[in-house]
Amino acid sequence: RSERRPDVEPHPIPADRRHSGGPLRAPAVEYGNGIADRRTEDAGQVSRLVADELGTAVDGRRGEEEAFAHGGCKPAFSPALLVLTRLARAARLRGMVRDFWQLDAAPFDGSLEPASFYTGAAQEEALARLEWLVDERQRFALVVGAEGHGKSHLAAMAVRRLAGLGAETAILSLGGLSPGDWLEMLLARLPLDAASRVEPLRSWQKLENRLRENTLMERTTALVFDDIDRAPADSIDGIMRLIGAPEARFARVAVVATATPTGAAALPSGLRERAAVRVGLEPWDSRDVTGFLVGALARVGGREDLFTPEAAETLARFTGGVPRVVARLAHLALAAAAGDRLGRVDAATVERAWRELVPDAATPSRNHMADDDSAEPVANPRVRVVRRLFG
Repeated sequence: RSERRPDVEPHPIPADRRHSGGPLRAPAVEYGNGIADRRTEDAGQVSRLVADELGTAVDGRRGEEEAFAHGGCKPAFSPALLVLTRLARAARLRGMVRDFWQLDAAPFDGSLEPASFYTGAAQEEALARLEWLVDERQRFALVVGAEGHGKSHLAAMAVRRLAGLGAETAILSLGGLSPGDWLEMLLARLPLDAASRVEPLRSWQKLENRLRENTLMERTTALVFDDIDRAPADSIDGIMRLIGAPEARFARVAVVATATPTGAAALPSGLRERAAVRVGLEPWDSRDVTGFLVGALARVGGREDLFTPEAAETLARFTGGVPRVVARLAHLALAAAAGDRLGRVDAATVERAWRELVPDAATPSRNHMADDDSAEPVANPRVRVVRRLFG
């Protein structure tokens, strides 16, 4: 509108000084031909460009605090706004990386969605064994793999695949549950009708009624339990009843459980011996790592050759083929290459990202990252790493 309200004074914000002591206004967000077309030439200027686009909020906060210390007015800049500013800066940086590579989404976000599951030869074999479990009406399968080897992702994918065979499926992570909670949480994940949920019956009786209904309908009930080696004792007893009870109502029950090698060895022998299928998850080789990179980039509309063959080989060697670490290093290497304005991610960029990810690590081999303890140093390094990569 061309007219201006007489009781509202305009408040222009100078380009060189976004916060001048008055009301703080969020800068306009630019996409397309905005930030993406005004990228600077070196990695150090990328972070300065992001800070300029967000305004000098932090500098304004410091100035107000100094003035207050010398007898001025109390700062009006709230800590909550500082947190939002930092979050906005991180979100803008992620958006710049996606814009640079022209991606629809982050390809290596580490999500456990079935759509992001890499289906290599070993993964297809594992899923085929779980499908055999349902087809042959077997009762128990145990999936064993070290931390970061994709047990939870395989469990999420198994739920989809077994549901495609007509089974009624439910997945429950047992790690960290308190005794007595698992049964109620399992019932909440099953499609019980409203009347069944409010029946004055014990939880176990409600579960048995549902299993009986599915058995009469000749439908398998596939229950996937993640982290069974961290489960409370009462849930272990309940699972042993599900897979070992002779009553007809349990005839169409299939249980899939995941555990680490150490945790699986600590499970009751009666439970381990009942496993009709045992699936072992091994680290990826260089071919699997390359396939994962190509598939993840293609899924979000990116070029399949963004990582050079040497970069993929270096990434496989440094991470030891551990899927979780592969995704993290690929994510950081992609951001570093965008900061350097490279046409592709090369081996040198992957190595630089690895040095930032694990600063004290020597050049690793395949066995370096294959155990549980070696994956721990990369738990929460993202913020520090990205800041250093971008200068």
